[in-house]
Formats: sequence, C-alpha cells, structure tokens
Amino acid sequence: MAHLVPKPVPRASAESRPFWDGVQERKLLLQHCRSCGNYWFPPSALCRHCLSPQSDWREVSGRGRIYSFVVYHRLYHPAFEQDLPYVVAIVALQEGPRLLSNIAGTPWQEIRCDLPVRVAFGDDGRGMMVPQFSICDE
Repeated sequence: MAHLVPKPVPRASAESRPFWDGVQERKLLLQHCRSCGNYWFPPSALCRHCLSPQSDWREVSGRGRIYSFVVYHRLYHPAFEQDLPYVVAIVALQEGPRLLSNIAGTPWQEIRCDLPVRVAFGDDGRGMMVPQFSICDE
C-alpha cells in the first residue's frame, strides 16, 4: 500500500480567522465595508476600496462564475497525486471579490470560463472543511 501524504492545511491568520471559522460551519463569509458597502478578499484591516477600518463579516451567496482556470496535469506536491488532473480556478463571486479555489465534480475537459458555479464545502480528510466550487445552473 502506498504511503499517503496529507494535503497541506490552510493556516488562518488573525485577519482570516473569521473566514476559516465560517468555512468550518459551511458558510462563505467575506469582509464587508460599513462605509462604502463593498466586499473584499483576501481579508485585511482596511477596506481595499475606500480604506475605511469599519468592516464586518457577512455571509455571501457563494455563487459566481469561473473567471480563469488552469488544469494541473503535473504533480507539484505528492499529496495531490490521486487528484491529477485537477482544476484550479479564479471564481468571480456575485458580490465582487475573486477567490482562488478548485472546481470539483466536473471533468476538466468540460471546464470553461464564465460557467456559473456555487460554493461546495469539501472535507480535507482530517475533518477540516475547505471551500470548493461546483458547476451549477444559473
């Protein structure tokens, strides 16, 4: 039996902790500016649109479109060997921010830019949830 290498686990920073806590509850939370009303990602102390320090975390729809993607056929980390080939995409959320994630449940040959997607939370095998996206109907 081959030795399985565990996949790397995201490490939450003080600024990203609410995002990862939400993911564990199967919620997609983004920072929201109380001054200008925009959402942003990745998390930061100031709004990237107006530089206000006044923000909160809000659950978003989890819906968006594939903005760009790449198909990995080459192994760069031994933990992903069983996943080859796999898709890593930039997803443009309806609320504005773009997230880097993978597209699950669809053969890589069928992935195209502008396809509608929705968030789906996957277990990393050790009990930690990670946000993924799957193709959906509009």
